[in-house]
Amino acid sequence: MTAKIDYYFGLTSPWSYLGHNNVVKIATETKSTITPYEVSFRSTIFGKTGGVPVHKRAPERQKYRLQELARWSNHLKLPLNIRPKYWPNDETTAANMFIVVRETVSTKAALEFAGCTMHGVWCEEQDITDKQTLLKIAHSAGLDGKAIIEEAENPKWAALRKSQTDAAIERSIFGAPSYCVEDQIYWGQDRLDFVERHLRRLNQKA
Repeated sequence: MTAKIDYYFGLTSPWSYLGHNNVVKIATETKSTITPYEVSFRSTIFGKTGGVPVHKRAPERQKYRLQELARWSNHLKLPLNIRPKYWPNDETTAANMFIVVRETVSTKAALEFAGCTMHGVWCEEQDITDKQTLLKIAHSAGLDGKAIIEEAENPKWAALRKSQTDAAIERSIFGAPSYCVEDQIYWGQDRLDFVERHLRRLNQKA
């Protein structure tokens, strides 16, 4: 039986960005199935699970967050602008594009698109509310950007994102990124060691 991991993330989450390559690598190395869900944390999940948007947090917490981002960026050797020009911003169109790619192309292509999008936000000062920017990001991921942007306007993809966000809340997801293996939730990219160990245990039983 193949081990499975459900991966909940946000395209504008720096922690999702910092963990993205590693969770994909872990899934590959453990020969596990990964199912990614880009869900609405800031506008939906936070409000229903006690989360607070960054700008509403106490100054002390905001300051510590920036220190942690810098530390993890250095530790993982991943470039990261802790104060990106276009953040926070509306990820809706990019999220719908991600779902289109996942549902009509492949999970692998969707993960590549997500990685390119997050890199654009956190490393390249890209505005992902701009369709021309999204077109370039899609092309960089080897996709037909024009077709995907057009398809993403179909209301069914926004409806699917909403239903998957609601399902995430039902599953007790409250923060990004979250990784689910069996009945266990691992919140935060700093929990990926636990995720990997869990997946390897399952594979040993198979």
